[in-house]
Amino acid sequence: MRTVRRLFYADITSAVAFVAAAFLALFFFIDFVDELGGIGEHGYTALHAAAYSVLLAPGHFYELMPIAVLIGTIYALARLAQSSQYTILRTAGLGPGRALWLLASLGLVFGLVTFLCGDYLAPSSERLASQLHASFSGSLKLDRAGAWIKEHGKTPEGERSYSINVGSAEAGSTLRDVRIFEFDADDRLLSRTAAAGAQVAQDGVWTLRDVVVTHWVDAGTNSTVKQEELATLDWPSSLPPKVVAAAVLPVTTMSTLELWRYINHLSDNEQAAQLQKIQFWKRALYPFACLVMVGLALPFAYLSARSGGLSLKVFVGIMLGVSFVLLNNVFGHLGLLGNWTPWIVAAAPGALYLGLSLAAFSWLVRYR
Repeated sequence: MRTVRRLFYADITSAVAFVAAAFLALFFFIDFVDELGGIGEHGYTALHAAAYSVLLAPGHFYELMPIAVLIGTIYALARLAQSSQYTILRTAGLGPGRALWLLASLGLVFGLVTFLCGDYLAPSSERLASQLHASFSGSLKLDRAGAWIKEHGKTPEGERSYSINVGSAEAGSTLRDVRIFEFDADDRLLSRTAAAGAQVAQDGVWTLRDVVVTHWVDAGTNSTVKQEELATLDWPSSLPPKVVAAAVLPVTTMSTLELWRYINHLSDNEQAAQLQKIQFWKRALYPFACLVMVGLALPFAYLSARSGGLSLKVFVGIMLGVSFVLLNNVFGHLGLLGNWTPWIVAAAPGALYLGLSLAAFSWLVRYR
């Protein structure tokens, strides 16, 4: 059994590594060509474009790992079946249950690698890539309306709520075009603070520069407006720097734990968090897609050489992987539009493909 395990693991691991390297080389080329248009602007060189493309590689590896596992496993198993080695192993006592267990244990290892990459390596590299782009373009790319953050607090005058809009960001803690709207307990607008930039410190204090503060003062039946201009202003906030970074940086720069904390912050401030919840459950369940992919590849070992050549089986594997990614994205959009339960949205594609793979595997074992 040890020899069989070594044969399986060596062939499948080498094939998966080769497929993953090929995918990464392809996506590096695409990213690098896409960055060539910005070379020469603001001191952006080809070396910076190459560095940016390299920093995106861990994120691509995380997204493509299940597909690489599927294609590599299909290739290794189909090659064993084509050379009749798998038939010999079955004759020697390698039953369906034992083969499924061998592949499942290897799939768990691939899932662990995917989790470590997606939760530690990819967020850090994506954050560095965003900061590299921001250092040359001047700011991070946000939505047209910017990023909105809400906060509640207590002052000597009573409860206050704040709606904060960030136009752009140079990094997670360096913000531009900041507007802070202050409301009382009855949701009446009390003040508006506009700043050209802000720096968020570790203790949560925002250092605003080029500040214009507008106060609405209600004196009986008359309301007056007071405005003052300040060079700098320290605005105390209870928002941790990581929450601010999560609001302005892409979701891909957050780990699973950071994403969960950001969801709790949105829920506490009565903000919509359906998108973030779906992303959280996708992030949490995505490593198990590797387990689904090895299960989907196992039926190919029970197909004879007359059922198609090796290239045809690899092509079918590519189509299955593409369809899985497509279905996963479609379910995410449908879940967001229909406000479906987030964990069901994230788990449904994997459960569907796992059921199909086990059904195909059972049918081939019984009738082929």
